[in-house]
Amino acid sequence: MARKKVQIRDHSFEASLFWRRALFCLLVVVVCFGALVTNLYHLQIEEHKQYQVRSNDNRIKLVPVAPNRGIIYDRNGVVLAENRPVYSLEVVPEQVKSWDEPLKGLQQLLGIDDDTISDFKESLKGVRRFNRVTLLEEMTEKQVAEFSVNQYRYPGFSVEGRLKRYYPYGDAMTHVLGYVARINDKDLQDLADKDQLSNYAATHEIGKLGVERYYESLLHGQVGYMEVEVNNRGRVIRTLRFEPPVPGKDLYLNIDLGLQLKAQELLAGHRGSIVAMDPHTGGILAMASAPSYDPNLFVRGITSKEYNKLLHSPDRPLINRSTQGRYPPASTVKPFMALVGLEEGEITPTSKIWDPGYFELPNVDHKWRDWKRWGHGWVDMKKAISESCDTYFYQLALNLGIDRIHNWMTKFGFGQYSGIDIHEETNGVMPSRSWKERRFRQPWYIGDTIPIGIGQSYWTVTPVQLATAVTIMANAGVYHTPKLLMATGSPTGIIKLPPEDKPEVKASPLHWHEVEAAMRFTVTSPHGSAHKALNDAPYTATGKTGTAQVINIGQDEKYDAKKVAERHRDNAMFITYAPYETPKIVVAVALENVIGGGGSVAAPLARQVLDYYLLDEGHLKDDEASHD
Repeated sequence: MARKKVQIRDHSFEASLFWRRALFCLLVVVVCFGALVTNLYHLQIEEHKQYQVRSNDNRIKLVPVAPNRGIIYDRNGVVLAENRPVYSLEVVPEQVKSWDEPLKGLQQLLGIDDDTISDFKESLKGVRRFNRVTLLEEMTEKQVAEFSVNQYRYPGFSVEGRLKRYYPYGDAMTHVLGYVARINDKDLQDLADKDQLSNYAATHEIGKLGVERYYESLLHGQVGYMEVEVNNRGRVIRTLRFEPPVPGKDLYLNIDLGLQLKAQELLAGHRGSIVAMDPHTGGILAMASAPSYDPNLFVRGITSKEYNKLLHSPDRPLINRSTQGRYPPASTVKPFMALVGLEEGEITPTSKIWDPGYFELPNVDHKWRDWKRWGHGWVDMKKAISESCDTYFYQLALNLGIDRIHNWMTKFGFGQYSGIDIHEETNGVMPSRSWKERRFRQPWYIGDTIPIGIGQSYWTVTPVQLATAVTIMANAGVYHTPKLLMATGSPTGIIKLPPEDKPEVKASPLHWHEVEAAMRFTVTSPHGSAHKALNDAPYTATGKTGTAQVINIGQDEKYDAKKVAERHRDNAMFITYAPYETPKIVVAVALENVIGGGGSVAAPLARQVLDYYLLDEGHLKDDEASHD
């Protein structure tokens, strides 16, 4: 058997190989360690500030704090919109060992219904156990008291308070103030477009209508912040810094609350509007629209049933009739037509026409009737205004033509936005040739012009427009833009706003006087259309009545309000200012679908408004009350 060959090992080679491998491994370790040290230097030294900021962002959070919304007052300092504390029952889940027993006890103690308990249990899902969860919103005083007495039985539960908007006068101020409601997606987009979204970080409600919406930027204020330290689970450990929010500015309106409540009371049972203005400033003293609704419904969160009831009501309570109601002005425009006729030389104060009870054009079968079927006989300007002679103004409108009428009436604000400080406004219609062409694609006919003379046809106005025009008349051409806001308030004091004026309506002082004297004669003349309502007033007043047809009446038909459908009855209009010598208040009244006219229905309401403001409230001095 052959012997196995023994291989001789090369120890020198093996030693060399070992050292080469050991050196390579050492080099790899050194390189890796160097890379680790280099990266550690980069993170700890070069990028220290960046990662420190990111670390602080995880450790320190800014919590926005909502500002208190500004309070709204009337001109006398009476609160119209305030922030009232409301209380809710809240709980920290991690402090409650078992839910069944405390929820059952609270349900019996506070009268909580099953749906609320069910919604609460649903809201617990996905909520961090150290965050508060609301069980009961807007607790009553009784519920707060009962829970406070028994709070020791319910660890983890507590009553928390916050401020919520409240309108103490309910539906009387809705169409002036509007309301606030929860911010929706459209509001968020609008805020983002205006670069104001960050200022609403902690705010849940925003102005939706009226003054609340128009002056949202003043009322809201500036958001504040709390800088807090949190742990890795988001729990607040401590507050590091507090930057208080800046409350919104308080607003003082021109509104006289007593007068507003009086106007709203007078409109009870009617659809319509009463607007009262201060002729010296254009300040809105009262702006009532009926029917109305309670704005607090929207603040607390209106239900679908409640909203649909308002939305589909045939009386349309959601419409602000003072600024959005479109009414034919009827005979209330006759003083303005007379002024235009005087200025254009088509009439003089003494020129007369014969009124047989109708107006007709040569070779035309149609007759435009006067309200007085047997006519007024010989009529001059003063008699035409005081007795509201239609025939006189049919003829005047024909002589003037639509172009001159349109040019003058737009100067008084007809067919224009009034500039009142709320967004909910329509501009009415002051017709012209171009307007009819755009609207109906038809030319303007002579027959379209004639009824314009008595404020009918296509002509429509809002009560605010009408009151503004009367203010211009009372001021002999001075045009003050109607304004709800009188002043703003802050911790530093109250800042009163100056009147906002538009170009003056230029006319002869004699012509202004003649027309105003005719409006005064409407009250003092035994045959004047406002005589019965205002002649015995202890102050000097002017007036002009108007009765606007809602439907057309045939040539030989006689209108009987009691026999037509309620929605087809005439509208009653009335304008006035007083005292005659030194006007302190202007009033415009518009009533829908009434039995009676401006003199018998609307004028008595205006009389009560004047009485309240000039007598009951003591705005009229004794020596002024003695004039007649």
